[in-house]
Amino acid sequence: MDHQPLVYLAGFGNEHVTEAVPGALPEGRNSPQRPAFGLHAEQLSGTSFTTPRHANRRSWLYRILPSAMHRPFRRIDNGLWRSAPFAEGEATPNRLRWDPLPLPFTATDFVDGMATMGGNGDVASRMGVAIHIYCATKSMADRVFSNADGELLIVPQHGRLLLCTEFGRIETAPGEIAVVPRGVRFRVELPDGAARGYVCENYGSLFVLPELGPIGSNGLANPRDFLSPTAWYEERRAPTESVVKFGGNLWSTELDHSPLDVVAWHGNHAPYKYDLARFMTLGTVSFDHPDPSIFTVLTAPTDTPGTANCDFVIFPPRWMVAEDTFRPPWFHRNIMSEFMGLIRGVYDAKAEGFVPGGASLHNSFAAHGPDRATFERASNAALAPQKIADTLAFMFETRLVIRPTAFALQTEALQRDYDQCWSGFESRFQAGS
Repeated sequence: MDHQPLVYLAGFGNEHVTEAVPGALPEGRNSPQRPAFGLHAEQLSGTSFTTPRHANRRSWLYRILPSAMHRPFRRIDNGLWRSAPFAEGEATPNRLRWDPLPLPFTATDFVDGMATMGGNGDVASRMGVAIHIYCATKSMADRVFSNADGELLIVPQHGRLLLCTEFGRIETAPGEIAVVPRGVRFRVELPDGAARGYVCENYGSLFVLPELGPIGSNGLANPRDFLSPTAWYEERRAPTESVVKFGGNLWSTELDHSPLDVVAWHGNHAPYKYDLARFMTLGTVSFDHPDPSIFTVLTAPTDTPGTANCDFVIFPPRWMVAEDTFRPPWFHRNIMSEFMGLIRGVYDAKAEGFVPGGASLHNSFAAHGPDRATFERASNAALAPQKIADTLAFMFETRLVIRPTAFALQTEALQRDYDQCWSGFESRFQAGS
């Protein structure tokens, strides 16, 4: 039942106040003992009660029926979902790259179409990440999903998603991202009939905006551009499957109503979306270019300053303006591990092989960088100002080694000749020249 158009509240981490029915939220000393319209009050806490105020996340929900009204959950098949600790195979120093996973021939929804590519850490200890690719061809019907193990950062690559959540509706398209916090129930509908994209399941601390340091007060992602949904609800009594990911496994129970029945809410623990085109890109105007950390949109910090459980980094359209330098990403070996995906266009460090919908994994200290064709072209390019226009790549960068799943190593999408893109380099060394 549509009660309100798709409208959003702005501001990352802000305390939002929204109601689909005027008067549904308590005002002042009007306590939630007897909420208006016979609603039930429920607090959803995304952090511990005593987390410092600046980092505390919680929301009050005023719903038609309490969430506690359900029968016991039962284990269901995990499909291709996998969770940490990843023990299907050894961690590998080899560089890996995949073609896009094909869309399924049979009707498959967002949950059933999820395939885990790898991850790290331990879901029980709330550290590390899992990295998935979803390929879906049908909307979820009479079914909702929630994840108790981690928040979900969703990066669409093909086709729009309509996320119908307890907090309201979020439509997200390729070029945008959406984040669904732990514990939030939602349904995924497919306006375009089919969809593919990437998901980072963050077991660790919540994603936040990175500190700007010497950059100053402007640049990168601005808080005002992150949007949470206004209240919207379904009043529907019909059998609905509720699937939850808990402790690394999928569990299910059946409800006799839609749990997307929150009429009003206030708080700061809520889903949100962000248009990557609003990212304020930085660069260089001198002889070298800085580390890719200047492209960080969101970060999940750890107790080690400057070292993330996961950074979400993008490589968007931008100007390359520098003097005497090699402009594409240089050859490098990093302590952090990198999983990359391409949303559209061409990535400037690869001439071919890395295509939209594809992915690559370069684990800790794995040597990588431009392929030979890109190296030759960039080494001889005229260093005039250059606009990198039709491209949008991203990276999940994490402090722990990413272990690929058995599926990731066995799928036909794996490019088993990936190392060949760095073959054929010749020595140019001339002593004394």
